[in-house]
Amino acid sequence: MDNLNLIETFSEFKDFKNIDRETMMRIIEDVFRSMLEKRFGSSDNIDIIVNIDKGDLEIYRLREIVEDDQVEDPNTQIAYSDAIKIEPDFELGEEVSEEIRMSEFGRRDILAIKNNLETKVRDYEKNSIYNKYKDRIGEIVTGEVHQINAREILVFDDEGMELILPKSEQIPNDHYRKDDTIRAVVLKVDIKGNAPMVILSRTASVFLERLFELEVPEVYDGLITIQNIVRVPGERAKIAVESYDDRIDPVGACVGMKGSRIHGIVRELRNENIDVINYTSNISLYIQRALSPAKITSIVLDEKNKRAEVYMKPDQVSLAIGKGGFNIKLAGKLTGYEIDVYRDTDIDAEDVDLDEFNDEIEQWIIDAIKAAGFDTAKSVLNQEFDELVKLTDLEEETISDVIKILKAEFE
Repeated sequence: MDNLNLIETFSEFKDFKNIDRETMMRIIEDVFRSMLEKRFGSSDNIDIIVNIDKGDLEIYRLREIVEDDQVEDPNTQIAYSDAIKIEPDFELGEEVSEEIRMSEFGRRDILAIKNNLETKVRDYEKNSIYNKYKDRIGEIVTGEVHQINAREILVFDDEGMELILPKSEQIPNDHYRKDDTIRAVVLKVDIKGNAPMVILSRTASVFLERLFELEVPEVYDGLITIQNIVRVPGERAKIAVESYDDRIDPVGACVGMKGSRIHGIVRELRNENIDVINYTSNISLYIQRALSPAKITSIVLDEKNKRAEVYMKPDQVSLAIGKGGFNIKLAGKLTGYEIDVYRDTDIDAEDVDLDEFNDEIEQWIIDAIKAAGFDTAKSVLNQEFDELVKLTDLEEETISDVIKILKAEFE
């Protein structure tokens, strides 16, 4: 087998594998040097020149010319009588450069070289994929759909590396065709059969978080903090946001003018309904916001068992539960409370908005009570006294006076 044909054979690996020219040349050189070391004992005096573009591979061995009876190492020394056969003008002490031709390699050697090359290329690919993605878990990557089957989608990244999007990590409404562009987050890097597998996800909460970072500069810059995200992929998501800068409206910034920022995220998630709410450490108010768009009448909390009894008018119950029960399910996950919804059984007596009592209760007190999540008289009366004091941070005497005024309204 001549030089050109051998290099053409090796070049097949370059065409089908994600290896750059310089790396391929180094791998070929390493493979030949390893074989030559086995053959001659050392390759320190051997030059290997690889030119993939021209299909050239040249190997030269350098040996010192010594007297015929002084050859101690045939690999590094050559007898004078043999040297002058190569070039009559050679003298003692000079170096002879001889080309080692492919014809000197047997069929078994050539097969061993090819097998060794395959192994090194495979190992290089494994290391390349692992090294590229081991520190990118949680990052969004963009790739091209290469193959689709029932269990997964095979995706090629911009360097031709293979990534896997399992069916379980696809949004139910996802529909892709070959060569489509796809965005997903790196979920994990698994090792299967000694080979790394980069697993992508479009259903993980972190995917939604990264999309917000891309679309909302304030989130990316850390001016708005995402406290929690819960999702039913393709159906509904709730995201709690907070800003430590009073000048920034976190919900407004995430939604954008006329929904301009969130619309792109919704489209990417196949029209997933996204509720953005203001985070608060006030559990009662947090639950109230999490159940939006439903309006609640009152909440009874059991902090020890992480349960909440939520009372609301009958026409609000379906809104609280939501289509498929997703709204209340996600509200529970977001707040960490098991939420039970009850129809308000005391709706015969007409409720009164707290603002109607501003002639008897100072407005700043009303505002403090409303900030704790209680908008109506009955929502206050249905709450435990100690809980009202804790949630509103008002004096006990103040709360007592408020309750007395509100009770008088219904007597």
